[in-house]
Amino acid sequence: MMNIQRVGYGHPDAMRLIDEVQAEYVVRYGGPDETPLDPLMFEPPAGNFFVGYAEGEPVATGAWRRTDVAAFGTTATVEIKRMYVAPRARGRGLARLMLAQLESDAGGHGAEAVVLETGLRQPEAMSLYESSGYGPVAPFGYYKDAPLSRCYAKLLPAKP
Repeated sequence: MMNIQRVGYGHPDAMRLIDEVQAEYVVRYGGPDETPLDPLMFEPPAGNFFVGYAEGEPVATGAWRRTDVAAFGTTATVEIKRMYVAPRARGRGLARLMLAQLESDAGGHGAEAVVLETGLRQPEAMSLYESSGYGPVAPFGYYKDAPLSRCYAKLLPAKP
């Protein structure tokens, strides 16, 4: 269904999909996501970046990076960034697969909780996160004061 590969943030397929999601933010919010990001944030052990391929074509991205935002009483927390599925591949459960990959990978790197930020003009993202066990938390990050911003968190299963 989808082959998920770890890539560097600057990988051509990653950059193409990042450009696509930024264009979508312009349509939905009137401008791109201006959160300051350093590509090194997505290099192990600080984080990871993934591209999902369907029929050999890059159709999805997802990443996590360590954060100092505490959730559920732990500071072993990561933030999900750049979750995106191209319109040509939507409606096939690929976002849920990418989210599961990010949670599993982050947990394997010692994360105990995940936080993320999305917006009111992305109701499909909010639905995905809520149906995947994420609950609302206090605003954080670059858009914490933005009226359309919504922040979520999830406690990851304990590792044996």
